[in-house]
Amino acid sequence: MGDTLSNLFRSVIALSPSDILPCIYLCLNRLGPAYKGLELGIGETILMKAVAQATGRQLDQIKAEAQEKGDLGLVAESSRSNQRTMFTPPKLSAAGVFSKLQEIARMTGSASMNKKIDIIKGLFVACRHSEARYITRSLGGKLRIGLAEQSVLSAIAHAVSLTPPGQGFPPEVLDAGQGKSAETRKAWLEEQTQILKQTFCELPSYDIIVPILLEHGVESLPQHCKITPGTVSSLAPEAPIWRLLHHDIAPPSHLHPSLCVMGLFRFLHCVSLCPFPAQIHILENGDVHIYSRNQEDNTSKYPDIISRIPKVKKGSVRSCILDAEAVAWDPEKRQIQPFQVLTTRKRKDVEAAEIKVQVCLYAFDILYLNGESLVKEPFSRRRQLLHESFVETEGELMFATSMDTCSLDEISEFLDQSIKDSCEGLMVKTLEVDATYEIAKRSHKWLKLKKDYLEGVGDTLDLVVIGAYLGKGKRVGMYGGFLLACYDEESEEYQSICKIGTGFTEESLEKHYNFLKDHVLEKPRPYYRWDSSTEPNHWLAAVQVWEVKCADLSISPVHKAAIGLVDEEKGISLRFPRFLRVRDDKKPEEATTSSQVAELYRQQQQIQNQQPAEKAEEEDFY
Repeated sequence: MGDTLSNLFRSVIALSPSDILPCIYLCLNRLGPAYKGLELGIGETILMKAVAQATGRQLDQIKAEAQEKGDLGLVAESSRSNQRTMFTPPKLSAAGVFSKLQEIARMTGSASMNKKIDIIKGLFVACRHSEARYITRSLGGKLRIGLAEQSVLSAIAHAVSLTPPGQGFPPEVLDAGQGKSAETRKAWLEEQTQILKQTFCELPSYDIIVPILLEHGVESLPQHCKITPGTVSSLAPEAPIWRLLHHDIAPPSHLHPSLCVMGLFRFLHCVSLCPFPAQIHILENGDVHIYSRNQEDNTSKYPDIISRIPKVKKGSVRSCILDAEAVAWDPEKRQIQPFQVLTTRKRKDVEAAEIKVQVCLYAFDILYLNGESLVKEPFSRRRQLLHESFVETEGELMFATSMDTCSLDEISEFLDQSIKDSCEGLMVKTLEVDATYEIAKRSHKWLKLKKDYLEGVGDTLDLVVIGAYLGKGKRVGMYGGFLLACYDEESEEYQSICKIGTGFTEESLEKHYNFLKDHVLEKPRPYYRWDSSTEPNHWLAAVQVWEVKCADLSISPVHKAAIGLVDEEKGISLRFPRFLRVRDDKKPEEATTSSQVAELYRQQQQIQNQQPAEKAEEEDFY
């Protein structure tokens, strides 16, 4: 897939470089950078109506066939292939389709839905072969081609490196890697890919990066694309870097190899209970932007944070990017409140006078200050600048509680205290040695230590609800249990991993029932993978992600999670799973993946004790 995509991009760069950006976005099924917030706003019913009108079929027929096939894209393709036209419409182009999708997303007003349907009908009429299938899927938000973003980034880097842009046609250099040995070629392409991934993490916008790639190449990216708050020259405000992917680790007793080799000191700080990760961008002109973990602009949601920034920042701060967590705060008890309290706040266009839930900002890192990127500075320096640049104010902006140590006993005591203080656990960081903010790769410079590590499996899992079992006894009239699944990125399917019936209150079960009853399916989706022995009473559309904790993971002859990754014929299941909370901040496709499930299984101490020590490969990027 990577080679195929790379070759496509190489062809586009050589023949029609202006089309490369639409091609990238179409592969990712996006309309632009996340911070722009462009969404199609096309519901399944509207999409079915458009397919029916464009193909001359009855809406009931389309609905029935979609229910049978479980994929409206296949229905659109078969319907379009049976339709004859008097005149052959012009062929669809990547740039043309992308432009139409953006036009749909920008439409607003009472008459916008009919206009959207007209555009969709125009696209369907011009479709050939399988185009109707993928346009329909794209409009529905599920392209289902098994392509993750890291694969796209690798393909872009390979394409620009192998067939340098700006040569004209025919290109003089078709393959810049020709003549290199296989090993040298691979290392060179990996180096080019890493440069692009690092740059994309600092500046996650293809709109900005791709034109610079075409003009200057991969190796010049770090000079032209750097982390920056807000507007730089003609650049629009950018989404933030997101924090380094940290390694999940075992209880304190297992920290010794990471923490105490050569006496390295690590910095620890409390992670608040279920926070909203927020990155605060302060611009030179005084404007403040707040971004979520998904690079969405949440500025209008937190006017209270915006208003307090001038008070908590010192006069020396002209511009900066602050990495923080926003938590619900109880001013009377002077303590953190659960995440569920924070979710009761209005999501958009919040008026300060309407705010009932107070928010406190816990700052733990600073990535940019007064025109200077700090990502290459050691953490000790970044922490010093953070404390020098802001004034700690209780209930408004506070610095994460921390300590410097390499003592396992002190770490254990600090973890216990963090849990008593309503926190999730600790983040363990290098303080001086090798302590830069490495963005695009996993590292042991940051380690996560949560209270979950004190018992059972080392971390929680985020799983998708795909089925429900009718309740008995006290739970009659509701769902008493549920079938959960992880997400397999390669096959784009949901693989069953466990049944769950614990961790619920009667009130929460009622809420789950009222929500999920509107998402019942007549039959499972074709991309659900399950065993007949686990068949639920009601199949559910994959619309909600739950955070689940378990005692451990085991090989299962029934469940299909990570099948083939640990055992050729068996999957992995959770022992004693327990519901923790709904993850409203995650889409089903962002659930724990099958490869992550396999890795969690392998990381269990009892599994490692059964196998010879092997050198773990560092996972690249996400």
